[in-house]
Amino acid sequence: MSAPVIIVGVSGSIAAYKAADLVSKLGKRGFEVHVVMTHGAQEFITPLTFQTLSKNPVVTSVFSGKEGWKPGHIDLADRANLLLVAPATANIIAELAHGLAGNPIGEIALATLAPVLIAPAMNGKMWLHAATQDNVKLLRARGVEFIGPEEGLLACGYEGLGRLWNVDDIVERVAVLLAQKK
Repeated sequence: MSAPVIIVGVSGSIAAYKAADLVSKLGKRGFEVHVVMTHGAQEFITPLTFQTLSKNPVVTSVFSGKEGWKPGHIDLADRANLLLVAPATANIIAELAHGLAGNPIGEIALATLAPVLIAPAMNGKMWLHAATQDNVKLLRARGVEFIGPEEGLLACGYEGLGRLWNVDDIVERVAVLLAQKK
């Protein structure tokens, strides 16, 4: 039996560096991990880091992954057992809520039937903004699950709600979701 396939979508947050630890820990748990990055994420961490940790090519655009006849992002969407977006910025949450496909995460989200888990990371005011909260409600109504954010010191210097959830707890939630799916 093959390992469950997890697509980790990394968006442009300073918390993107924590996604490296997340990808490593998911791989150590025996999951097949594929990373998909927005352009903004690549400003914080390189695709090479995730390629090394996941042992798989990293998707950075719709034109990535031209190994077969099927577009790479569609192949991943079809194979996914779970789409995990971590860190998820206010922007990627808005794009997912409104069905936009301007980046590989949005493209895969629209094409997959797999469950979606979102781990937000952003400024606390952005998280609490009515627009973000409306987008979260819309996604939850569609069955998307959220883990976090948590309170603490934020990269912007503020103290408050907006930190990426603890990486070990995200890994545990992924394992629970995949076990429930069996």
